[in-house]
Amino acid sequence: METLELPQMLATQFEPKKAYQWLMSIDGIDSYTFETAQRPNMTVEEIPMAYINTIRYIAGRYVPQTMTIALKDPIAPSAAQKVMGWLRLCYEAETGRAGYAVMYKKDISLKMLDGMGNVVEKWSIKGAWFTSINFGELSYETGNTPAKIACVMRWDMATLEY
Repeated sequence: METLELPQMLATQFEPKKAYQWLMSIDGIDSYTFETAQRPNMTVEEIPMAYINTIRYIAGRYVPQTMTIALKDPIAPSAAQKVMGWLRLCYEAETGRAGYAVMYKKDISLKMLDGMGNVVEKWSIKGAWFTSINFGELSYETGNTPAKIACVMRWDMATLEY
């Protein structure tokens, strides 16, 4: 039987990452407009392998899940204009033209920071584009509430660099 010493049981070097210390950058959208974001979520499909009266499973396709972000919408430069400009690369409502993926898919960098501003986690997200954009609700009753934009994005691949 092994008995651990007290220093081995205590997490004296533990410093958690904080959910409010992060930066996201997407070409064309200012970093300071991001209010909320998600780190990438993905699943791996299961492939059943039947044999006689048993089933075993192996890993199938990697399936990226959608990512939700929220933006503050300043007067200038307008986040709504920048989001709409990106959407128009995918589909132009006035003409009915659809863009090529090489035109509307963008890469995203998501960095988590420590208290000193050092990057402690970096995600590279490739091939992102909007699947849903909600330009927000307006109300005379909400006082000082800033206008916000909620977006859902689909992406192709995410790599946790460190």
